[in-house]
Amino acid sequence: MRRIHLKEDIKPVTEFRANTASLIAQIRKTKRALVLTQRGRSAAVVVDVGEYQRMVEELELLRDIHTAEKQLAEGLGIEHEQARQQVVTALGE
Repeated sequence: MRRIHLKEDIKPVTEFRANTASLIAQIRKTKRALVLTQRGRSAAVVVDVGEYQRMVEELELLRDIHTAEKQLAEGLGIEHEQARQQVVTALGE
């Protein structure tokens, strides 16, 4: 996701209500999030669905990496050949 532009990508909820279609089109075109404010404070973020899916997948990958690093640090890792053999066995080859 691209960085937001402070002058363009922060809008009050009332403006979002009045211009929903054009603001959603802006989000899709720019791939930037739109921050919605309520009473002058940030209240919500609207993100293009494709960008959201990409962020979720990236977060899942980073969590997997973190888990693997933690397991290695705790001595729970196995040698490459042993891992390969477990995969080959599981696949029935």
